[in-house]
Amino acid sequence: MSSIKKFQVTFDCAEPERVARFWCEVLGYVVPPPPEGFETWADHERTLPAESQGAGFVCMDPTGVGPRMYFQRVPEGKVVKNRVHLDVRVGTGLVGEERLAALEAECVRLEALGAVRGTLLIADEYNESCQNMQDIEGNEFCLD
Repeated sequence: MSSIKKFQVTFDCAEPERVARFWCEVLGYVVPPPPEGFETWADHERTLPAESQGAGFVCMDPTGVGPRMYFQRVPEGKVVKNRVHLDVRVGTGLVGEERLAALEAECVRLEALGAVRGTLLIADEYNESCQNMQDIEGNEFCLD
């Protein structure tokens, strides 16, 4: 029998700290404390070589249950649809108009943070309604 493994979700992006802070707001995650001996992450960044400054940023579930998320700077921009995306579960257990209202409320909150609304997929005989979105760098995700 295999053991359960913890995992990290990694995003390629242009501005790691900006994208990480967006996802902190979306998920209720936090930025971990800076390394020992540093008062802030900015203090730590200043000790790194210039090419490493701003190259990565982390956010994590404050309860330790959800996966750690790592954001790494890459030189190329996003050009195609994600092969993997996050489903942010805001309507779990809700159906019909109640679910649509929960999706809409969260969509409005995330748009204020810079997210972009995509297509609203209405429930059919197999799936519940969900709202397609994009984060502040165009990475697709769903409100589910």
